[in-house]
Amino acid sequence: MELRQLQYFVAAAKAEHFTKAAQRLNIVQSALSSSVRALEQELNAQLFVRTTRKVRLTAAGRALLEKAEIVLEAAKDAREAVDAVAQAKSGKLNLGTVQGLPAFVDLPLLLARFHKRHPHIDVRLIQGGAVHLLEKVRNGKLDLAFLPMFDPPADIVTVTIACEELVVVCNKSHSLASSQVVSLDEIATHAFVEFEHDLGTRKIIDDLFLTANIDRKIAFEVSDLGTLMELVGHGLGIALVPESVACSRAQTLSVCRLKEADACWEVVLASSATSGDALPRRFEEIIGSDATGIEVCPAPGGA
Repeated sequence: MELRQLQYFVAAAKAEHFTKAAQRLNIVQSALSSSVRALEQELNAQLFVRTTRKVRLTAAGRALLEKAEIVLEAAKDAREAVDAVAQAKSGKLNLGTVQGLPAFVDLPLLLARFHKRHPHIDVRLIQGGAVHLLEKVRNGKLDLAFLPMFDPPADIVTVTIACEELVVVCNKSHSLASSQVVSLDEIATHAFVEFEHDLGTRKIIDDLFLTANIDRKIAFEVSDLGTLMELVGHGLGIALVPESVACSRAQTLSVCRLKEADACWEVVLASSATSGDALPRRFEEIIGSDATGIEVCPAPGGA
């Protein structure tokens, strides 16, 4: 039993005439008659009493008409629901982000713009580590995730959102405070304040020192950017942070650059390579160069 058969059947039942029904459907009368006969054969029941002037429903036909109208209405609702999601008129968007992202991308601004453009879309936002979020993207529990740059597997698509140099921040009374440029060897002799494993910039910085074959001392491990910066501000250690983060604390902390040119922090927007959903694409459309919150720092130094 096909929806088209039910559509033809209902049209004939309403018109009480095969030719008139066919005209309303813009099909030839023989196609409608053939469809109704096939439906009767499938149901093993006569649906119409046919005369030369018109047709009328049998008891079986009346029973089918009631159900057929329900089925066709449900099919119409289903089409409209699918179309609403495809046109971003309804649905749910699941976003993930690593902690500390607002320093590089103004996510609240992006969400506000998306809500203004698509007010009937429900947005769910969760925070987590990069590995955790990536797995959720892979298994379909997240549509999109803001992550540090990584080597994406074949089933993940990434779009670069922000790219920043990593700089050293320290207390203004620290021995590095007057330095303009320092090397990894130099800063490795000082205590570090770091994110916990799989959070923030931790993996990028660990890989940086690992590649250079340099050991360092980590005095504190934290789970949020605010605590990290406060500990650095109290002179309990130094930290490598993206330049925009350093800019936000330039009045209270000293900033110096690294000699290593490849010390940078990149944020990407990750999605599943197999996803064909429209909502993630709609969110990507609102991301432009003016959506980032990156500032340009003055030349770093002691002041």
